[in-house]
Amino acid sequence: MSRTAPSPLEPPTIAPESAGHLMVREVATAAADERVDEVRRRLAGSERTVVDPLCVVDDEGRLIGALCLCELVRADGEASLAALVDRSWPRASPEMDQERLAALARDRRVAGVPVVDGEGRLLGSVSALTLLDVVWREHVEDMQRSVGIVHAAEGARHALEDPPTDRFFRRIPWLLVGLAGSVLATGVVARFEAALEAQVTIAFFVPAIVYLADAIGTQTEAVAVRGLSLSHRPLRSILAGEVITGALIGVTLGALGGLLIWLIFGDPRLALGVGISLVTAGTVASAIGLLLPWLLSRAGGDPAFGSGPVATVVQDVLSLVIYFLVMSALLLD
Repeated sequence: MSRTAPSPLEPPTIAPESAGHLMVREVATAAADERVDEVRRRLAGSERTVVDPLCVVDDEGRLIGALCLCELVRADGEASLAALVDRSWPRASPEMDQERLAALARDRRVAGVPVVDGEGRLLGSVSALTLLDVVWREHVEDMQRSVGIVHAAEGARHALEDPPTDRFFRRIPWLLVGLAGSVLATGVVARFEAALEAQVTIAFFVPAIVYLADAIGTQTEAVAVRGLSLSHRPLRSILAGEVITGALIGVTLGALGGLLIWLIFGDPRLALGVGISLVTAGTVASAIGLLLPWLLSRAGGDPAFGSGPVATVVQDVLSLVIYFLVMSALLLD
């Protein structure tokens, strides 16, 4: 019964990065009432491209379940496949995105994922090597996104190997945004010149506030770029979790930093100001790190724009505003 899985799909209906595009149609199949030794003999002379997992189908080609090749090798030759088949084996629709497909295989700990149509008929299977290739390509794409490289179909995947001039033109627009943001940040510092003149020690902690807020936001961005495409939870739930996480990190860093400042400088108001600033900036940075990629994705843009220089600029400026407002309120009464 080893055969080519039937497929009514026409090429125009298959998205480039979907399970239907990645699947192999030449898969090994078997009937549930077949004995193990019969299947093993047939597979020994089979030239099917994918034999692991072995897909078990009914007379109409609907997928009943699957089992990995190692289970077939270890099983008693007289046993029926009906007693061995895993009926809960994960399966994918042809439209499933490749990232969700890889996540499904990872979560269920399987080496391959059968692809079925709306009526459950087997269309093909995505092999372990294909899934590994998906993970590698998505990893490279995420690295490109983290430095603000614009998504550009197939070319974006090879941006690290492109000529230097191509890399320059992909990256420079967003770094120019960063330059504009640095000018804005300088303006924020100049706006609070009175606070700096009244308490010069305020300036000592500007780099720490900006760096720590950036670090918290960058962690969130790294999770958001990939997680937004894989998570099935609503944005409100994800955002609430990230904001709480950022606040907890800020409280921890603020408490430790404030205590050290109090011990070293002997100024409880200065210590309190740094602590409050870290808590607030950390919470805001977590929200920005998630919301910017989401907003850009919803607008049809590349989430890379929110995970690179743009998010850094926004976080830096807001961190400075928060810090100087807090310090002005506490130290300039």
